[in-house]
Amino acid sequence: MARYIFITGGVVSSLGKGIAAAALGALLQARGYRVRLRKLDPYLNVDPGTMSPTQHGEVFVTDDGAETDLDLGHYERFTGRSANRMDNITTGRIYQELIAKERRGDFLGATVQVIPHVTDAIKAFVLDGNEEFDFVICEIGGTAGDIEAMPFMEAIRQLGNDLPRNGAVYVHLTLMPYIPSAGELKTKPTQHSVKELRGIGIQPDILLVRADRPIPREERRKLSLFCNVRETAVIQALDVSTIYEVPTAYHKEGLDTEVLAAFGIDPAPKPQLARWTQVVDGIRNPEGEVTIAVVGKYTGLKDAYKSLIEALQHGGIANRVRVNLDWIESEVFENEDPAPYLERVNGILVPGGFGERGSEGKILAAKFARERDVPYFGICFGMQMAVIEAARSLAGIKGAGSTEFGHPEEAVVGLMTEWLRGNELEQRAKEGDLGGTMRLGAYKANLAPGSRIAEIYGSTEIEERHRHRYEVNRAYRAPLEACGLRFAGMSPDGLLPETVELENHPWFIGVQYHPELKSRPFDPHPLFASFIAAALERSRLV
Repeated sequence: MARYIFITGGVVSSLGKGIAAAALGALLQARGYRVRLRKLDPYLNVDPGTMSPTQHGEVFVTDDGAETDLDLGHYERFTGRSANRMDNITTGRIYQELIAKERRGDFLGATVQVIPHVTDAIKAFVLDGNEEFDFVICEIGGTAGDIEAMPFMEAIRQLGNDLPRNGAVYVHLTLMPYIPSAGELKTKPTQHSVKELRGIGIQPDILLVRADRPIPREERRKLSLFCNVRETAVIQALDVSTIYEVPTAYHKEGLDTEVLAAFGIDPAPKPQLARWTQVVDGIRNPEGEVTIAVVGKYTGLKDAYKSLIEALQHGGIANRVRVNLDWIESEVFENEDPAPYLERVNGILVPGGFGERGSEGKILAAKFARERDVPYFGICFGMQMAVIEAARSLAGIKGAGSTEFGHPEEAVVGLMTEWLRGNELEQRAKEGDLGGTMRLGAYKANLAPGSRIAEIYGSTEIEERHRHRYEVNRAYRAPLEACGLRFAGMSPDGLLPETVELENHPWFIGVQYHPELKSRPFDPHPLFASFIAAALERSRLV
């Protein structure tokens, strides 16, 4: 029978509940337990699919096509277990499903209320499908005291009573700020946060306290006294050099030991943490370094490219090098020469994105990489811009463009209205809803034998995650291939271009999918490992 761990946050947001949940999951896995992680988001959006990346960060896509919170990416990278649409839920989805039931008459005339209907729906979600797991870790978004989070807090409070004794443990993550003028770490913010939590009926079993310096014994004792937790259950969570150091750091502080003790599991199996120490050693002690220019449009918030950043680091781990990222706003190239920005880098990556803003800058970045033999990696939108650049510069199709931006003379990239998922035809209307209407989730692709990308994968059949509405128009395949841009990967039905690569270039690959979503620190994605290897080779030549 599964045991439940509820992770809440207090004081301020962005303290790292997602990393804490993922790290705890990794630690329990290291002890031999089967772990599932789930995210409960209080916002009213049905999912983050229509939210701006500059406001909410990246949208993480699962194999089954769910658009989810970026924390699910942390869960996958730390545990290696692929998430699905039932691992993330929002207030919007809860209400959407409840209102649909009410309209059908499922409640038989009853007044539909937050308690018990909304809280029952949340509890049903938390408890569903956990038969094969030993522990289920549920992270609740937001902070204690948020109005929108109250139904979730009430639901997990009720679960503390509904579950068998020792069936639930509450971990509260807070901030302990240092006040320079006083020269002290202050406990009051944590005290007030716990007071807020206790006011709604939740007594935390463990305090995970973020601080930028070691917490003295006296302050821990004070938190233990005023927050009603054991002193050993006040766990300091100090800043570390890499997120992959968090599992070993939290184990050293006793987090997993305290969690198991709270469940009455003693003695517990010993953890096997060797692979985590190896990953951290690879990051801390590189044998070289490369610089990659990321030419994007959401560079003001790095969380918009969270999985991409991690996948590049994984590629660095695979090659034992440090990967330095040079963030460049693509709009800059529309007014300035790209050369001063790109001459010093060892590789250029153009990531996914939506909309016309900055598109011409991305096209110029692809042109620079093509002409200067700089390794180029175009992902989703980045592939489309590379194809448009090749159509204009190599194939002489001067009016090449994308219908995403209007009505170009030559629609080299166009809106996709239907495609196959397995044996089923999926269709979308141009004027339809934006949410959940893209080509989402894992799709298979066939790679041409002998192509560079097939060699990188070591296979001619792959399956990768997608998130896009527009596709490269295969009608332009012949003139583009005549100029050296090979359509090396196609959908199984041969209708949708999945990958392109430039012949007679050191490394120039574009993919329509998002390989960064499947990269892991212990299993770097082959495309990122190969791209960083090409960048390393470039660094030795210049």
